[in-house]
Amino acid sequence: MILLDSDVMIDLLRQYPPALEWFDTLEGEEEIILPGYVVMELMQGCSNKIEQESLQRGLATYGIVWPSRKDCDRALGVFTQYHLSHHAGLLDTLIGQTATALGIPLYTFNQKHYRFIPGLQTTQPYRRESA
Repeated sequence: MILLDSDVMIDLLRQYPPALEWFDTLEGEEEIILPGYVVMELMQGCSNKIEQESLQRGLATYGIVWPSRKDCDRALGVFTQYHLSHHAGLLDTLIGQTATALGIPLYTFNQKHYRFIPGLQTTQPYRRESA
């Protein structure tokens, strides 16, 4: 399983060439899944019904995973411990805990958003070009 964060999914949806090249190397090898909270973040970025429906069609082939109640309790503990000292984001904590609970890396370029989550492994799936 490959678990994608919002930034990687945005690159894919925007047809960013390095993201598409990386994605093409995965074809049929592993299931690509999204945390439910990532889907919600992506939906939040839509400004109208047409964009939302287009996004829904674009996400239809991906599996969606949600943390269990126990995982949410763990996320609450991590959030409580790190929100002041590390500026932990609520959704980032839930997304990171989802990856930790599944025992798989989170594919993201936002390592700083997740560095405080115990046991979480992050991976940068491709090289981003400098602006």
